[in-house]
Amino acid sequence: MKKVLTRKGVIIVLIATLGSFFIYGVVSDNTKYAPVGYNLKMDFAGEEVPTFMADVQERLDKEMITNMNYHTNTTLVIKRANKVFPIIEPILAKYGVPDDFKYLAVIESSLVNAVSPAGARGVWQFMPATAKEKGMEISDEVDERYHLEKSTEAACKYLVSAKEKFGSWTLAAASYNGGMNGISRKMEEQEVSDYYDLLLTEETSRYVFRILALKEIMSKSQKYGFSIPNEALYYSVPTKKIVIDSSITDLAKFAKTQGVNYKILKIHNPWLRDKKLTVTTGKKYEIEIPTSGYNK
Repeated sequence: MKKVLTRKGVIIVLIATLGSFFIYGVVSDNTKYAPVGYNLKMDFAGEEVPTFMADVQERLDKEMITNMNYHTNTTLVIKRANKVFPIIEPILAKYGVPDDFKYLAVIESSLVNAVSPAGARGVWQFMPATAKEKGMEISDEVDERYHLEKSTEAACKYLVSAKEKFGSWTLAAASYNGGMNGISRKMEEQEVSDYYDLLLTEETSRYVFRILALKEIMSKSQKYGFSIPNEALYYSVPTKKIVIDSSITDLAKFAKTQGVNYKILKIHNPWLRDKKLTVTTGKKYEIEIPTSGYNK
């Protein structure tokens, strides 16, 4: 009986030894993941997100879960991005603004010419005063907040100024929502210099986390269940640009002379806000006319 126990004991020791080899002999993956499966090592514009902080991880998780389950809007912004991002990306690069800021446009407007209750308009959601300050024209006939290229350039000018002021792209992004003066005041009051240490209004507190969540989900859409085939994405329609240096009294008639109708003209030039376009001496506009996409 003692011999049997001894043999059993030897077998147990061998099994334990081999088990420990397999457990500790394999290199472990130290990557930390959130409960829903995304990597907690994140950055915005190259600036690390301190997900080791309990509140930061929870705020990020809230936005990830919200946008993963907001299927209608998330699906639409992924489809629209295929058409809009190729226009935004080179302009960001031209001004030295990190590519991550294209996701700021996503959370501002869902990549459409939205109108906010406060009066902000366009993909980048400019208020009238800020738009004019950044060189955009706003009148009864023209509103360049609806001009994607010009509004993107204006957004870049703002963000570059904010980065120079704060020394941080994360704070620059937060100031796009909370205002430079507003963020500066909160930093002084609370005696901190990092976005993730600031106690802000709910909207500005969520702002960067919403950008982070959309960046993660849109850049890895299949991982999060948004498997959209290429043919289902939205594509840009080829256009030609016509320089206009004299007034157009009737845009509907003008559209006909260009082989399109009023609706199509307005779709491709949403900055035209009236039925006519008055061109003052020395002024010029570029109007886009689609060359295909509307005929059988």
